[in-house]
Amino acid sequence: MKITELKVHVLKSPLAEPFAFSQGWVTQRSATLVEVTTDTGLSGWGEAFAQGLEPPEIAAAVIEHALKPLVLGADPLDTEVLWHRMYHRTRDYGRKGSVVAGISAVDVALWDIAGRFHEVPIYKLLGGAFRTRVQPYATGFYRIEGQGEARRLAEEALRHFDAGFTLMKVKLGYGVDDDIACMREIAAALQGKPVRLMVDTNHAYGRAEALRLGRDLAQYDLRWYEEPVVPEDVAGYVELRRQLPMPIAGGENEHTLYGFREFLGAGAVDVAQPDIGSCGGLTAGRHVIALAQSHGVQVNPHVWGSAIAQAASLQFIAAVPVAHHSLFAQEPVLEYDRSSHPFRQHLITRPIQQVDGWVEIPAGPGLGVEVDRAVIREFSA
Repeated sequence: MKITELKVHVLKSPLAEPFAFSQGWVTQRSATLVEVTTDTGLSGWGEAFAQGLEPPEIAAAVIEHALKPLVLGADPLDTEVLWHRMYHRTRDYGRKGSVVAGISAVDVALWDIAGRFHEVPIYKLLGGAFRTRVQPYATGFYRIEGQGEARRLAEEALRHFDAGFTLMKVKLGYGVDDDIACMREIAAALQGKPVRLMVDTNHAYGRAEALRLGRDLAQYDLRWYEEPVVPEDVAGYVELRRQLPMPIAGGENEHTLYGFREFLGAGAVDVAQPDIGSCGGLTAGRHVIALAQSHGVQVNPHVWGSAIAQAASLQFIAAVPVAHHSLFAQEPVLEYDRSSHPFRQHLITRPIQQVDGWVEIPAGPGLGVEVDRAVIREFSA
């Protein structure tokens, strides 16, 4: 079997109501998808994670001009060989960011082909499923005005609960005082309900502000405090982990085994969050699992892409071992973005849904999902 074509699909959809996270305003949803085809007729899909402010054309150009020539004619089942080929041949201008996101997309598509070839879900090829369903957590609480939205965010928390979510991640990073006011209002609205919160500032603060916020957040028994400082400040992660009582999480902006080697080796986090569309794909994710396991750090992937990214993350989560085995070990959870995203639910023929507080991991071959090409045509840029 040989790879005969890589086709890149850039999808875009303007948002009727833009929203903000701590780093800026999101005015559109976008995705960089790659479709890899073979001479046997088998094909696979992958996705490069387009960060909230990232033009999807960057990873698309990487795939088309740098990666495509490296894999055409190769055996798609050689996932490890092709990963290293793509990484080493782009090392001098890659190693991080959109170049590795492009590698991620191609890699996921190759695993999709491998699963379809062997007629098993990807998690079987990764070593089997530790779990066949996963508890989702609602990601949301974005701003539509900026500051002073505590009341609206508290109402949003109740909507997530009514929809069946008992885990929620609150987006913070809009000023420490405003963050504190919002958390107070959200906690009051949820009082007495069986809900566990986590927070994410998207690296909005320096160490002093992040520490001040974290000390106030200690009263809420958070599952984790995510991206408290910029990804380059590994020593800041270490300091906050030492001084704060809640688990510290991060890693969505880290890449490959090499980046996570430094991050985990420093003792930066309790929860490592590689994004499968950014860290180097499922091959790199597998490397990170082994490394994190050796450091006693739980892996819990970050997810913010389309249905392809969701499906790949679910296959990955199925194969993630718990870091600290016990009869009642804390299991990985699925980030379930509840913000507006037209080609998350509609891109595949059977959307990934939360039902009764759980998401089933697709058991079909490869990613276990089928792409609706009409949606590709509708949103192609």
